[in-house]
Amino acid sequence: MYAIVEIAGQQFKVAKDQKVFVNRLATDEGEKVEFDQVLLVGDGDDITIGAPAIDGALVGAKVVRHLKGDKVIVFKKKRRKGYRVKKGHRQYLSEIVIESIAASGSKKSKKEAPKKAAPKKEEAAKVQSATEKKEAPKKTEAKKAAPKKSDKADDLKKIEGVGPKAMEAMVNAGVDTFAKVAKTSPEKLSEILTEASSRMAHLVTETWPEQAQLAADGKWEELEALQDKLDGGRK
Repeated sequence: MYAIVEIAGQQFKVAKDQKVFVNRLATDEGEKVEFDQVLLVGDGDDITIGAPAIDGALVGAKVVRHLKGDKVIVFKKKRRKGYRVKKGHRQYLSEIVIESIAASGSKKSKKEAPKKAAPKKEEAAKVQSATEKKEAPKKTEAKKAAPKKSDKADDLKKIEGVGPKAMEAMVNAGVDTFAKVAKTSPEKLSEILTEASSRMAHLVTETWPEQAQLAADGKWEELEALQDKLDGGRK
């Protein structure tokens, strides 16, 4: 039996007892974790396809260890500009072993709704005008209720582990300054990132409030000392 499952924003074809390296998970070593975004399950000639995920299907795994991937060198050069930048990057990974694959449910077929008789021209015009009158105030209320983005957002990318997409998600959620990040729990930050995109579910936020507090207080040297001890935002 095998399955195609989405883990931390990536899709993998897995089987039982297989070891897989995925983007860093916010789970301690030795703990078990389950993934419900199972897109396909195959057992011999029996193949179940989700729409997009299979209802009730689960892939169980155990986190073996956290590690860093091989170093990747990124070199940028602009001809005749004297611009050269060389940077190294090591991706934060987690090694997991697949323990179980449980499949249930299948791709549901959509039933067509029964067609209604077309209304007469006069009745259709009345219904359309009444609908437009009802919808007009709703649109106005929606515009009024839309929150305004703050023009004075801090550069949250100075927090280790926060990239441009993560910063955008927090700013859209109203957490746009170091002080606000410091007052927000790591669980709430993870929830904001996951709601914005499943590709950011693997980000570790447990030290973000502490880093943000040092940045809000202007203690940059202490922040740099703390970040030197961190491993992907994890102590």
